[in-house]
Formats: sequence, C-alpha cells, structure tokens
Amino acid sequence: RQLKGLGGMRCPYCAGQDTQVKDSRPTEDNTAIRRRRVCSDCGGRFTTFERVQLRELMVLKRSGRRVPFDREKLSRSIGLALRKRPVEPDRIERLVSGLVRQLESGGESDIPSDTIGAYVMDALRSIDSVGYVRFASVYKDFTQAADFETVLSEIAKAGERRNAAAQASLQSQGATQSEDVSQGEGASDVGSVSTEPPAGEPAGLAPTKKRAKRSTVTSS
Repeated sequence: RQLKGLGGMRCPYCAGQDTQVKDSRPTEDNTAIRRRRVCSDCGGRFTTFERVQLRELMVLKRSGRRVPFDREKLSRSIGLALRKRPVEPDRIERLVSGLVRQLESGGESDIPSDTIGAYVMDALRSIDSVGYVRFASVYKDFTQAADFETVLSEIAKAGERRNAAAQASLQSQGATQSEDVSQGEGASDVGSVSTEPPAGEPAGLAPTKKRAKRSTVTSS
C-alpha cells in the first residue's frame, strides 16, 4: 500500500527525487519507523528509518575539527567489525540505537571521538571478542603484533575474572543449599527423640505410664 505525503527522499541509485513509500512499520525495539521506498524513475528499492533525535551531536576529532555526528557511519564501522560473525543484524541495530541514546543523554552536544570509540569497544567486548579486536585494531591504530597481543591478553584476563566470579557464585549457592539440608536434618532428629519410647518398654505403654505418674504427683 502506497503511503501519501512521505515522498521527496532522493533515490540512492539514480538521485531521482520521485520516490514513494510502499510500506511503513516500527522496528523491533520500537525506537524507529522503518520505511520501504521505491523510485519511480529507475524502480530501485531502498529502506529509510525515522528516529527520535534528542539533541544535535557534534564529534570533536583528534585534529580539533568539529563534524556532525553520523549514525550511519557508526553503524557501518560496527558492521565491518562484526562482518561474518554470528551476530544478527537486528542485534547490531539495537546496539547502535543504544549507543546513540547513551550519547544523546550524556548532556553534552560536543563529544570527543575517543569517547565514542570507548563506548563502542565496551559494547563489542560483551558481544563478540573477534569484533572487539577488529574494531580496536582500527580505533587504536595497531601497527605491530605486540598491539594485538596486548588486547588478546586483556580479553583472556577478563574471561578468567568472569569464570572466577561464576565459580565463586556456584560455590556460594552450593554452601547455602548444604546448610539448608543440614538444618532440615537437625530438625528431623529433634522430632524423633521426643517421640521415641524409653528402651525396653513397649511403644504403646510409655505414654500411659507418664500420664499416671503426673496424676500421682498432682493428687499429693
């Protein structure tokens, strides 16, 4: 179904301006509207996204230049780092959306490029270690094998810390369960002592003798 009033987007194939929206729907995380467009001149089809922008962001380059923040450039950089990796495109889109929201909610309109790079590296570290190394090699401008060895060593140490924390958590849970079982067995033992008859006496006569003894004491 063609949607009226949403044309005017330039075609990326022939640069024609007569494009029409054929389909419009929200993304999975409901942070954008995905529009499927077709060009009337060349028939090319492409997709655009409409998103909420909280503030105009400017990137401060290391050279001192200020350039407008480009979400698509950020998305391409992350996509290249995760190329042929087992990461779904939708997850990459959610990652980019989360990074943009983090930047927009930071309170600053001018953001150093190093800050953006650090955010991306933190996000990639938790998603895919290969993508993390790829991005780090470009972002940090690796020039020798030792640079890769340093990053790989950091990844290995982070994995060891996660494994140690997971092992400690499992041991703590096991100790808690053992303590609960011990307390339950102790309570069961107390109950059994109070109900067992004295040694050598029939089980049915012991309560009767005790009641008789107590009544004698009362009458005296």
